[in-house]
Amino acid sequence: MQNNSNATITDRAQTEPAFVRRALVTIALIFLALFLLLPLAAVFSQAFEKGLVVYLEALKEPDTLSSIKLTLITAAVTVPLNLFFGVTAAWAIAKFTFPGKNLLITLIDLPFSVSPVISGLIYVLIFGLQGWIGPWLQDHDIRIVFAVPGIILATIFVTFPFVARELIPLMEAQGKEEEEAALVLGATGLQTFFRVTLPNIKWGIIYGVILCNARAMGEFGAVSVVSGHIRGMTNTVPLHVEILYNEYNYTAAFAVASLLAFLALITLMIKTFAEWKVRQQLENN
Repeated sequence: MQNNSNATITDRAQTEPAFVRRALVTIALIFLALFLLLPLAAVFSQAFEKGLVVYLEALKEPDTLSSIKLTLITAAVTVPLNLFFGVTAAWAIAKFTFPGKNLLITLIDLPFSVSPVISGLIYVLIFGLQGWIGPWLQDHDIRIVFAVPGIILATIFVTFPFVARELIPLMEAQGKEEEEAALVLGATGLQTFFRVTLPNIKWGIIYGVILCNARAMGEFGAVSVVSGHIRGMTNTVPLHVEILYNEYNYTAAFAVASLLAFLALITLMIKTFAEWKVRQQLENN
């Protein structure tokens, strides 16, 4: 009875008047053009406005190279740590029952509800000169805030939900039967994970890592608070774009911004493919 009802709803949705379908598609395309395609086109047109030579010179400028290097270092540290946490947390939540499970899920979602600026301020209040442990850090010549460690910590905070939140529903949908069968047949916990669990979640991992990496490279709010904006030292690519734009160096600003736009396009393509693979996995289960 339920299947017949769903089929009827689907049939009615597919037999809407042609002008209604065209209107909806037109509205969607207009929004897509205004809020995605047009801004992207503006970024690349401004970046190449004065020619390829000027564009490449802007990217080869020492402060730009320094910001790119710092952004890559931040992502290279942040993504593996979040991957380890995400897989561990998702495995625990999806496969086991333990006290505090709901609290753990709530804490994983916390960065989604906290402004990145506030999260950056938290690290300043803890590690800053006037913070809780700031004086001790200064006495031992350890720099967290206004240095690379602070940038990495702030980036980890705002990005750690991405891998876990992608894997939790996927692993819950797959259930525990395959792992239990492997254990019954004599496999160890690590063998079960690497030979059974990991192959089943590999596309979910890729999807989560892509989102985590994109957010890590494009994060502005939290990093802006803890970086100190030291040119050539603690400026990531988004912060460097802001500085160039505020100095009215528009061509260089858009040239550097085009790197992030290009990253966004690559991320979108890989994300779409990974989403399709994850959806196939869920349907097969």
